Amino acid sequence: MPSSTGFQTPIARCSALAAPLLRPLSPVLLVSGLLLIYPAGAQAHHLIEFLHQRPTPLGGLMSGLAHPVVGPDHLLFLLALSLVGWRQRSGWMLALLTVGLVGSGLGLLLPGLPAAEALVALTLVVVGLVLLGRLHPLVLLPAFALHGYVLSATVLGWSAAPIGYYLLGLLLSQGLLLLLALRGLRGFVASLPSGTVRILAAALLGCGAAWTWSALVG
Repeated sequence: MPSSTGFQTPIARCSALAAPLLRPLSPVLLVSGLLLIYPAGAQAHHLIEFLHQRPTPLGGLMSGLAHPVVGPDHLLFLLALSLVGWRQRSGWMLALLTVGLVGSGLGLLLPGLPAAEALVALTLVVVGLVLLGRLHPLVLLPAFALHGYVLSATVLGWSAAPIGYYLLGLLLSQGLLLLLALRGLRGFVASLPSGTVRILAAALLGCGAAWTWSALVG
């Protein structure tokens, strides 16, 4: 009968080979698992709603700062941009922030875009297709504008001051997250093997498709 060592050695070798691949995938796999368990979590909420407070300038600022973090679809989209934007110039981040604010302005002026939440979830599919070389990275600009549009939806009816401070908080929060995604993670993303990037793209496609379906049938 073969010794237990004879079985353990191949297993140990396989684990050692798989570890570098699975380690960078773990955040995406975790998000994917949570998504499949509770798809409704893709819908973001304001901090004011959590705290049951009335809109004020301070509340608007805090809500704007927190909103990109408490919205899983938006947070995942921002972090996924690191897989694309690490090759782009500094103006790429400024362009994203600009179109995001334009999108928020359009959301305030022309609310009620049909299936907006489903379209936002679909932007994860867009990122995945960009990573696979099926779409040009420029399509991420209108995708980011769409996120800005949806992020403005729940401030409708607020007075001007809380809305202004909310947009300021949103700009600061998204700017910091983009700085982390496009600059802080640059070295890490650049070191990823092409096979790992393709697997991450597939995970984004799966998350985006599941969230889109949840938004359409929910």
